[in-house]
Amino acid sequence: MRIIKVSNVETFAEKIIPKQPQNNKTIVESILKNVRKNGDVAVRKYEKKFSKANISSLRISENEIKNAYSKVSKAELDAIKLAKDRLGKTESVVKSLLKNKTINHDGIKISKNFIPIQSVGCYIPGGLARYPSSVMMSVVPAKIAGVKRIVVVSPPNSDGKIDPLTIVAADICGANEIYKTGGAQSIGALSYGTKSIPKVDKIVGPGGAFVTSAKSLVSIQTGIDMLAGPTELGIIADNSANAKFVALDLISQSEHSNDTFCYLITTSEKLAASVKKIVSELLPTIQRRKIAKYSLENNGFIGICKTNSDMIKLANILAPEHLQIITKNSESISSKITSSGLILIGNNTPSAASDYILGSNHILPTNGFGKIRGSLSILDFIKVNTQITSSKKSLSKISKYIKILTEAEGLSNHYEAVRGRLN
Repeated sequence: MRIIKVSNVETFAEKIIPKQPQNNKTIVESILKNVRKNGDVAVRKYEKKFSKANISSLRISENEIKNAYSKVSKAELDAIKLAKDRLGKTESVVKSLLKNKTINHDGIKISKNFIPIQSVGCYIPGGLARYPSSVMMSVVPAKIAGVKRIVVVSPPNSDGKIDPLTIVAADICGANEIYKTGGAQSIGALSYGTKSIPKVDKIVGPGGAFVTSAKSLVSIQTGIDMLAGPTELGIIADNSANAKFVALDLISQSEHSNDTFCYLITTSEKLAASVKKIVSELLPTIQRRKIAKYSLENNGFIGICKTNSDMIKLANILAPEHLQIITKNSESISSKITSSGLILIGNNTPSAASDYILGSNHILPTNGFGKIRGSLSILDFIKVNTQITSSKKSLSKISKYIKILTEAEGLSNHYEAVRGRLN
């Protein structure tokens, strides 16, 4: 990893942020256009092209779900159930805060009610890997929110099958439908609808560059949660931190893919040197070393700042998906962080654990979007429904102000619609 002394925080941040590739849009537009026109035929065509799978029935059957359970161990089932329950408790507490309210203004009654979105599609990465944890992170909050129709899509392997653990996790967490399709074609199917896959109101979940591009393009007609890019981990640490813990955490997130963005921000030159040394020693010994090594060498860095204030400022500008704080005064520093997707405090709160079973959600904003939103939660599956009831007397009281505002905007017929009720 590179060690860089940070003299000007803003200039450094501008140069260090990885540039996202922009060459997927034309390909994805072509895929979406074909899916919109040809439905299931197009979806099967792209599964054959990208996953090498011949898919006859896109939907996972009850027999396939039952068969998946037979291939999952009791220990795996117990782990899924524990993670589901912990996340469910967290989301249930958030939901309990959303109370329906009625406000009265001189006889005008305004009701604010929290109601669930009717249908959602949850994208689960797959193909060569298995991500049952992402199933839980998307399906559980949707279920707690009260979504009636929860759809899971995930790319099959070359045999045309989804990993059994992904299927079982989807079933345990309450998905209504599971489909064997991934990539941009699955996003198109969820947005436009096909004969096999009825369209949904909103699409959530993490994915690669093609999925992210597809979500962006369909968002003009279908809701999405966020445009999540490659994994990001920032660590703020001082000379009190355990260098090995820091090194292990950087490696844990960098193993996701070649384009992760994992880094350490510190005021300690001694810690910087120790972390770099330990990372170099560990990389040749680990699994997935090629991925982790490429990512840390090409995207990772160790930034040495002059002060704690500079560390905080840099972290807020970079707005990492995960931000770990391992310092003497971690609570004080965390109170000044405004832009990360998730803050993990102390030596024993690794981001790797939060990816699975701490009770938080691992679907998080990247690419700086931590400045405007947090993790996926029930709030992504609930809308505020507003109802208003007004009386003739109430309209009469405010009619002169309506007249002033409608005349100011040149929309005289707006006032006539009110005046017509008062004569």
